[in-house]
Amino acid sequence: MAKQLMIYERAVPISAQTHRDWSVKTGNNFSFAKDINSVPLLAAEFATAALEHTIIFAGEGDAVFPSVILGMQGNNNDHVNADGTWKGRYVPAFLRRYPFVFSKSDDGETFTLCIDEEFEGFNNDGKGERLFDNEGGRTQYLETMLKFIQEYQNQFTRTQMFTKKLHELDLLAPAQAEFKLAGKQSALAGFQTINREKLKALTGKQLKDLAATDELELCYLHLQSLNNLTPMARRLAEKSAA
Repeated sequence: MAKQLMIYERAVPISAQTHRDWSVKTGNNFSFAKDINSVPLLAAEFATAALEHTIIFAGEGDAVFPSVILGMQGNNNDHVNADGTWKGRYVPAFLRRYPFVFSKSDDGETFTLCIDEEFEGFNNDGKGERLFDNEGGRTQYLETMLKFIQEYQNQFTRTQMFTKKLHELDLLAPAQAEFKLAGKQSALAGFQTINREKLKALTGKQLKDLAATDELELCYLHLQSLNNLTPMARRLAEKSAA
């Protein structure tokens, strides 16, 4: 498979026949994400992510999905240090699931667990956690990761439904952030945010429906998180001036 999903170079289906003697050694190295300035965010992550990250909506049409801004410039993740360690408290699930991912069949009915064979921690030297035991059965590690990816996919579907609801209510509007970097005025665009006035103008029934599914809380968590954008821009400006 060609490079896909931003951070995956060569994701292939996991099988006992191919990967029986292979292991995965993970750690606190996020170098694989150093060149991306945003990643998708699940609705279930809003409450924690909003404490330090800026949540926006990226994409077009039916592909619009919540994301977190990780850098103010393209191809730059301000949350990854030079040694690959993560700068900050919360790591989005999109990155925590790496190097595993589901691939979906053309009809969307079947999901297959895959692994990025280009991941530097993927090895047949016995380092880290094995994927299969000596008899070719799944190890507890692989079962745990499979369960995590399944839950991720379930939450992904729920988040799609939330975003669809926002679209139906016409709550999303184009936005951009302006900031100074290295003495020059710059702008970050190409994303959407919830229009606060349109949200307040919803009918009582619409607000009640959103509240009943906890989606109203998600709306305000997103709006509150926008306040994190200015401190991020300020930190980058100070870093570039140093």
